[in-house]
Amino acid sequence: MKGEREYLTKDKFDELKKELDELKTVKRKEVAESLDYARGLGDLSENAEYHEARELQANIEDRIAKLESIMKNSTIVSRESPQGEYVRIGSTVIVEKQGGKVQQKFKIVGSEETDMLQGKLSNRCPLGVAILGKKAGDSFSFNSPAGIMIYKVITIE
Repeated sequence: MKGEREYLTKDKFDELKKELDELKTVKRKEVAESLDYARGLGDLSENAEYHEARELQANIEDRIAKLESIMKNSTIVSRESPQGEYVRIGSTVIVEKQGGKVQQKFKIVGSEETDMLQGKLSNRCPLGVAILGKKAGDSFSFNSPAGIMIYKVITIE
């Protein structure tokens, strides 16, 4: 997914920016201090503190690179976007599974904001891909591990 367009709310973008700033200013400095301390302990080949600090440094640099890539390739999606005729990123939809009576409510979000416990569904998951562009009353299907699923869009908010 490297280099693909990522969709974020302004709040999520700001959260990622804050994390990036913290990693670059505070965490990098902390790990540099840990490395200096560990180097002072002597032989680096069997120095657990040194190897732990190097691993932490690598993790921090990986996270910084990931955050920079996400932010560089992101599009901000407004929370206050007007209700639309078609499902798009930022839409809240109510769907019903074919043959079922239970309706489910989802908000379609970018993959960085996915949280099924909060009803935030990724635009890249099979259901998210299948529902994009549909309008209220449309039926659609997608492949899942349980087989082909058929749903109907009830409302779009």
